[in-house]
Amino acid sequence: MFRKKPLLSELHKTTPDINLIMLAIDDTSAADRAKSILTENQLNQVDNWIFAEANPQKLRYEIDPQWYGEVPRTYFLDKNHQRVGISGSVSRETLENMFKKISN
Repeated sequence: MFRKKPLLSELHKTTPDINLIMLAIDDTSAADRAKSILTENQLNQVDNWIFAEANPQKLRYEIDPQWYGEVPRTYFLDKNHQRVGISGSVSRETLENMFKKISN
């Protein structure tokens, strides 16, 4: 979560019908830094959560058994709740295409 999010902010403004949720699995001591980045990118009004677990592998498995811990991790859910997970940075083109697909 601790990367700058100007592209997400821009897409959120242009497609407000998309429900955006930010999730961090960092230690709760990182909450202030996360909130600062969300505020800086005008994303502090979207749903955002920080979770911590003594066993991070367990938390990752509970989120997605197919996720092996690569970060960042982005999920897209369509209207039928079908999920697509992407590890690593997501390009502008991919984000725009997924936002278009979801909003249709």
